[in-house]
Order: sequence, then structure tokens, then C-alpha cells
Amino acid sequence: MNDIKQIHSSKWIFCLIVVLILVVDQATKIWIKTHMTLHECIDITGWFKICFVENNGMAYGMELGSKLLLSSIRVVLVTMIIFYVVRQIKSTVPKGYLICLSMIVGGAIGNIIDGVFYGLIFSESSNLFVADFVPFGTGYAPVLMGKVVDMLYFPLIESTWPAFVPFVGGQPFVFFSPVFNVADANISVGVCALLLFYRKRLSSLMQKDNS
Repeated sequence: MNDIKQIHSSKWIFCLIVVLILVVDQATKIWIKTHMTLHECIDITGWFKICFVENNGMAYGMELGSKLLLSSIRVVLVTMIIFYVVRQIKSTVPKGYLICLSMIVGGAIGNIIDGVFYGLIFSESSNLFVADFVPFGTGYAPVLMGKVVDMLYFPLIESTWPAFVPFVGGQPFVFFSPVFNVADANISVGVCALLLFYRKRLSSLMQKDNS
């Protein structure tokens, strides 16, 4: 009986975390997309800015191969993770482990939505014009080819490389320069928490797969 209650509780936790991440992620992205021009920045503090950028690739603006291939791989990987989570829930997974997995799934789905749908429902953003909603299928890109919206920028340290440093001496230096979104943040926190607190569980899982 307790196991059944725990399974139902785990299902609710997983669903609530994923839905909450998706709501916050998509709300921020849609607001940015429909209120800011491309590369426009709003200073919140000296070390935190809202800067609207778009990317074709992975988290934090990284790119890998073709956009269509990347979007397809994302869908396959998220589907596999969801099946894994369902199996873990049935075996009464620890709550902390489930929360980490939920954050990864929610973040991944958030970025998948951009790639799958944004090209179909938005006009293209530019440095001069704010994007608008358009009739479905008449947007700036076909299915799976939409761009991911990023906006969170934390230039914690802005300085210049010392002149004696080879290759980059005298050039501007920014720590932490990537621009990311709510989905990226949840994926990163979820993965880091898994590596920090659940290494034994992950290693045992890899051993089972190799055996």
C-alpha cells in the first residue's frame, strides 16, 4: 500500500515539476520573442542582463551538426529519458533523484518546443523588428527547424586579458559569457545534481547496461 502511494506521489512530483518548468520557460521565451528585437539587451543589474539571442544548436548557444539532425536527436533522447523515468517511478525512485530527472526532462522538452513549433508560429526576429504570431505553418522555418530563444546573461566579471597572455592579451574578457534560458538552467542543475549526489546510482545503471 505504501509503495502504491509512493508511486502516485512520484508521478505527481514528476508531472508538476515538468509542467512548471515548461510554463516558466515558454512564458519567458514568448514574452522575449514578442517584445524585444534580436540582440536587444535590458540591464537588470551590473552583472545580470536580459539579452535576446537565438541559436540553432545546443544549450548555451553551442552548435553541433545540422539543425534537423539535432532536433531529431533531442526528441529521441527525451523519449528515452521519459521511458526511463516511468520505469524508475514504478520501482519507487528516491525523490531527489526523481526531481533531478524531472528538471532534465522539463528543460529538454522546453527547448524541443522551440525547435519544433517556433518556426511555424512566429515571424522571424531581426535587429529592427519584433516577431509576431502568424497563422500556423506560415512562420520563418519548417517543423524541427525553429531557433531556440535565449535571454539570461550573467557577465559576472568584465575585464581585459593582461597584455602578456599569448593570443588573447589586451582583448576583452567576460566571465560568464554564455546566454541561456530557463530550460538550459534546469538541464544543467539537474545533471550537476545527479553527478554530485547520485554517482553511485548512475554508475550502477551503467554497469547494468554493459552487463
